Amino acid sequence: MNDQSRGAIGASRHQPRSGRHILIVGGGASGVLMATHLLSQPAEPSLRVTLIEGNGALGKGIAYSTTDPDHLLNTRVHNMSAFPDNPHHFHDWLLSRPDGGKVTEQCFVSRETYGTYLASLLNPWRTPNGEGRLRVVTGTVQRVEETDSKVAAHLDDGSTLNGDGLVLATGHVQAHPSPDGALSNPWQPQRDIPPDARVVIIGSGLSMVDQVLSLLRSGHRGEILSISRRGQLPRSHAPTSPLKIHPESIPLGAPMSVLFRWMRGLARQAVQDGGTWRDAVDGVRPHVRTIWRNLPQQDRARFLRHAATWWDVHRHRMPNSSNVEIRLAVSSGQLVLSRASFLTAVRVDAKTRRVTVRPRGTQRELTLDAARVIDCRGIRNDPEKHASPLFADLLQTGQARVDPLRISLDVTADCQLINASGRPSARIRAIGPVTRATFWEITAIPDIREQAAKLAKTLVDARS
Repeated sequence: MNDQSRGAIGASRHQPRSGRHILIVGGGASGVLMATHLLSQPAEPSLRVTLIEGNGALGKGIAYSTTDPDHLLNTRVHNMSAFPDNPHHFHDWLLSRPDGGKVTEQCFVSRETYGTYLASLLNPWRTPNGEGRLRVVTGTVQRVEETDSKVAAHLDDGSTLNGDGLVLATGHVQAHPSPDGALSNPWQPQRDIPPDARVVIIGSGLSMVDQVLSLLRSGHRGEILSISRRGQLPRSHAPTSPLKIHPESIPLGAPMSVLFRWMRGLARQAVQDGGTWRDAVDGVRPHVRTIWRNLPQQDRARFLRHAATWWDVHRHRMPNSSNVEIRLAVSSGQLVLSRASFLTAVRVDAKTRRVTVRPRGTQRELTLDAARVIDCRGIRNDPEKHASPLFADLLQTGQARVDPLRISLDVTADCQLINASGRPSARIRAIGPVTRATFWEITAIPDIREQAAKLAKTLVDARS
């Protein structure tokens, strides 16, 4: 395979022959963090990494590919460093930029800016001093083969990359586009919407917030209708002082009803101590994975049905500036939060989509016309129903299986991919959202960076 024809990027076209070689599938946040932590391991300075990304843009997964400056991170600067042991790294990077003089660690910067930061993490290995340890290949992995001695990634152009190990860092499972284009992708700019037309947004989470802010700031005057089962907006950020929670006080393995009461008690305690419910949620956060791992399967399912929405709106908050604009749009009547179930959407013609919903608590179906219907239902998509070619092949060949709740592939606590027979892979690992069934809280940067750092050390330690 010719590097130039495959879009390879690196310090050298000639890779060193010594050192282990790790393939990483996916060049978004998870893939870039994984590559960065692998290449930073001092115990194996000859380790090589090939990062395979379909569109060639590093760090620009669905969360950070936006070019809209109004799409802000929902986490402050001080929590967004790529390195758990260097919490000021992102802030220092921002200050080094010509426009970074006024940025504080309490700011919320644009998602586009953060994508640029992620890509910059690999710069040390994209110079002559990088010694050819990093290679970035533009292409799509169609299938993977594992043997006793290697793992092979077969790409869409017919070429094959061989490595000693492979890490799946493919990010969120994205829903397949609607065949007739009735539903618009929330990760793409929405253009050519008549300013007085109705826009329907399915969902009421942070993606909906981004879309509403873009519409409002583009001068949109028409109704914006948000459809979701509970009609709940993400809560806003505010200063917090997380509760100190001792692991012994957590009712691990208890039914969801007991966990609910415990969590409500923490929120009451936080308020009594002069704080807010945010102190309770932020105090619980470091223990979420442990709580999830100890939940029986039926209680995990119960959480997903009844409590996940409530956790998400309190856990994944929006910047206060965004909250002010959204609340004003609600109070003016331009943004309508409708508690209803989405049923169907069809494309009537080039300008009109027709949506059918069922208002909550009724059996009545309501049909509405809109200029645009934007699908912001979130990131919990069935990995088999919405499988990429790679996932479809992994499942068909039995190299992977979907977890019982169908929210991600099944992996071990050490990130090993589990095959159809329940056996962990010796050479294929996974990180980020593709491991959500095992870790649950693994969609935010603070969680993914810790997972990447731990896995990088595990891979190096296993070699020694």
